[in-house]
Amino acid sequence: MTDNTSTPSDEAAQNATLQKAVIVGMQPGQSAHVIDEAARFARLLRVPLVVAHVDVTRFVTYEDPDGYVHSAPIDMNLDAGAAEFETVQAEAVAALDGTGITWTARQLVGDPALAIKQLANKLDAQLIVVGTRRRGIGESIREFFTGSVAARLAHRQHRSVLVVPLQEPVPDSQAEIWTE
Repeated sequence: MTDNTSTPSDEAAQNATLQKAVIVGMQPGQSAHVIDEAARFARLLRVPLVVAHVDVTRFVTYEDPDGYVHSAPIDMNLDAGAAEFETVQAEAVAALDGTGITWTARQLVGDPALAIKQLANKLDAQLIVVGTRRRGIGESIREFFTGSVAARLAHRQHRSVLVVPLQEPVPDSQAEIWTE
């Protein structure tokens, strides 16, 4: 159910089948609550789920007219983004296996908010789901320089953005209003 290698024509065909999808931005080690919420909304909306990981160690060099993106590394550790993407795929398989949801994983490059926005435009996504930032001084410094991905998505495009807190999910007794 996942794809991590595709030709431009394969990607165009797959984009057609993923129209109106729910997109979830994921990082390795992220709270499972984020993908669980994204899967729940994909199920409620009866649309596919796209698990998107953004490799910030690469940048877009150019994009072909058919939408194929060419990128180059920022540093010489060429495997950093690939290893993170493999981790995200494994976490997605663990979370989504047996749910019956049609899903795929996509590796994006560059600025997370811009990359997710562009993917959402290509797929005419119904919803973008992201988690809140991790706590800690390192994440606070990163956010100071780069800004919040959730806030940048909410202010720079027209789709709804669901920001999922990283705390534990609401107990089932309180979540009944959200079920079918």
